[in-house]
Amino acid sequence: MWKYYGQHRPDFANQPHDQQESVWDYPRPPALVECDQLIEVRVANLSVARSDRCKRVLETASPPTIYIPPEDIALEHLILVRGNSFCEWKGAAVYWALAESVRSQAIGWSYPDPKPAFETIHDWICFYPGRIECYINNERVRPQEGGFYGGWVTNNIAGPWKGAPDTGHW
Repeated sequence: MWKYYGQHRPDFANQPHDQQESVWDYPRPPALVECDQLIEVRVANLSVARSDRCKRVLETASPPTIYIPPEDIALEHLILVRGNSFCEWKGAAVYWALAESVRSQAIGWSYPDPKPAFETIHDWICFYPGRIECYINNERVRPQEGGFYGGWVTNNIAGPWKGAPDTGHW
């Protein structure tokens, strides 16, 4: 049973430094907040997305995920691919891959019919920083451990966060 809801940090949580946020201060259920930082997604010289009007999803024990509005994404470089998942908070997800890639590995996901609390990210795409280059204000984002999660790890996030071995009970 989940016991952390953002009201207090567990003893094992890292103390955030100046300019850092603790993932243990994020709420559960998650919050959707405006993000006016410059977000860029690219592959080599190909710009897939660039925006300063994104939204962050903040959920206890996870690095933020960043959702980019479709009008700031070069959708001609993306294709829908097989796969689906269901988030108890956001609803059913669909997956996106690079159209130019010979592999059809998903590099992002979106919610075509999100639950009411997340309606504002309808068709917005979040990208996996471990599968495509993602940047926040020119800082290269590191992927959340574990392969399943798509959290955006930067220097201003204090953890630990779920995804690494032995974190499944969080």
